[in-house]
Amino acid sequence: MLVIVAPGQGSQTPGFLAPWLELPGFRDRMGWLSAVAGLDLVAHGTTSDADTIRDTAVAQPLIVASGLVSLLSLFAHPADGFRVVGGGAGHSVGEITAASAAGVLSAEQAMVFVRERGRGMAEASAVTPTGMSAVVGGDPQEVAAALERHGLTAANANGAGQVVAAGTREQLDELRDDAPARARVIPLQVAGAFHTHHMQPAVDRLAGYARAISTRDPRLPLVSNADGAVVQSGREVLDRLVSQVSSPVRWDLTMQTFADMGVTGLIEIPPAGTLVGLAKRGLPGVETLALKTPDDVEAARRMIREHGAGHQDEPMQPAWMVVVSPAKGMVERSVAVDDHVAAGQPVATVAGLREQVPVPSPHAGRAVEWLVEPGDPVSPGQPLLRLYPQEDSL
Repeated sequence: MLVIVAPGQGSQTPGFLAPWLELPGFRDRMGWLSAVAGLDLVAHGTTSDADTIRDTAVAQPLIVASGLVSLLSLFAHPADGFRVVGGGAGHSVGEITAASAAGVLSAEQAMVFVRERGRGMAEASAVTPTGMSAVVGGDPQEVAAALERHGLTAANANGAGQVVAAGTREQLDELRDDAPARARVIPLQVAGAFHTHHMQPAVDRLAGYARAISTRDPRLPLVSNADGAVVQSGREVLDRLVSQVSSPVRWDLTMQTFADMGVTGLIEIPPAGTLVGLAKRGLPGVETLALKTPDDVEAARRMIREHGAGHQDEPMQPAWMVVVSPAKGMVERSVAVDDHVAAGQPVATVAGLREQVPVPSPHAGRAVEWLVEPGDPVSPGQPLLRLYPQEDSL
């Protein structure tokens, strides 16, 4: 079984995006996501210095966009991944990347959400000088006692003998000078005490936005970094994306779930390296790959063939097709789940200000899942219904 994981803040380094711009279409896609985020992500990923990309409001959109666009290089068609990848997860802000890759959020929704997350966390960080430091090694009980002694929070439990402490700069300096025995304290390139109570203003801000965001259920198993649970509801995924801003990341439990699932291969998308390092220690026997540059793409495709479900050389048929709204308005359903739908048959009606627009299905098939509720406002092109296709509709 293959899983794909997305890294969090602190994984970015100056110029990491430069080699990816050589791929056809990569710059254009990054340009579009830059427009959505209101930032020049191409410049930040190629020429901006370390201090610039350490800024939370820059780092987070940069990490999510680069992960989403580079992921497209692994598959001939974006939907192919859903048939062969056994699961996904993201560390901290990388969980937004994973949620979008799994189909919970569109790329544009993900970029707006991460833009506001980065801004909110940057503003919360500016209230009090805070930060984070990795504590590597040492006795777990002695490490926990040291954090408690200095008033710090274990914001990330990363497994493999690594805990990330978060708190004020003064508290972190005291921990550095009073490190637990046989442990190293390493300051991280982040701008605040993320995943602690210091971030509550950002949580409140995101909660308001989340109430207005439409979601879809993940199309593959999505493992939450809050507790290692496999989350099947798109709404729950979004709620967890909000609450995790001020809650600890339990990557140790995420890796335990991978082990329980029988994972044999793990690919980390850009900016890659951190999670592969943790997996090498926490998931012995699992083949890992850090997708750092386009030179790693062929190795990643080999892993997909060897660890992915099914057989890539066999013809693939779509798991489902989607009926989308032709207009803006309020939707009303005309068919139920498990109903058989003929090509051209109306499946819903969208009531606009001036008229009611029928929504015909372009495909024949069986209704699998409604993606909207009766009376929901919808936009042109918004997915409404999933159909399991009939053979003659392919």
